[in-house]
Amino acid sequence: MLIEIKNRGSDTKVILSGEYESLKDCLEKNHGANLSEANLSAAHLPGADLSGADLFGADLFGADLSGADLSGANLSAAHLPGADLSGANLSAAHLPGANLSGADLSGADLFGADLSVANLSEANLSAAHLPGADLSGADLFGADLFGADLSGASLFGAKGMRLPVISISGTKHNFYYHDGVIRVGCESHTVAEWMADYAEIGAEAGYTESEIEEYYKYIKFCAELKS
Repeated sequence: MLIEIKNRGSDTKVILSGEYESLKDCLEKNHGANLSEANLSAAHLPGADLSGADLFGADLFGADLSGADLSGANLSAAHLPGADLSGANLSAAHLPGANLSGADLSGADLFGADLSVANLSEANLSAAHLPGADLSGADLFGADLFGADLSGASLFGAKGMRLPVISISGTKHNFYYHDGVIRVGCESHTVAEWMADYAEIGAEAGYTESEIEEYYKYIKFCAELKS
């Protein structure tokens, strides 16, 4: 079928055109093409390989990019409200100034991503992987960060972030607390759940008694913050 990708601001300016099986096929066969300001709104691209793509200022409103590989991609100033990026690989992606309001980023890998001054209001970032990400100046009002890993992330000037955020380099795994939820390694539970079951969880994860006691001190400290 004939696939045409046009500029978001002009119906006459064609960026890519040709016979392909699908839009996904077109983008993957033109890997490395300049897609800046492309109109890809409502595009169906689950699992697409867009690693390193130049999508500067592109319109991806409501697009399905679930499970897509966008590692290292340039999405600066891109328009992504309501997009599905669940489980996507956005590690080291460039997203400064991007509009991700209401986007689904649950379980996405955003390790080392640049999200400075991005609009993440009402976005779903539950269980997202954000270590080392730059969220300075980002809008996080109403964002769901339940179980997200923000260890080492820059939150300077971020708006709407519920404080405190506590990150501790423990003996066995990193300890992370935010908004009533504690994550240790791959285990993520509420403070109340940790207080009740910390010994059992630690033993099942192969922690020594001394390590369990170490992490209990961190858990208790967070529990006291909430009381």
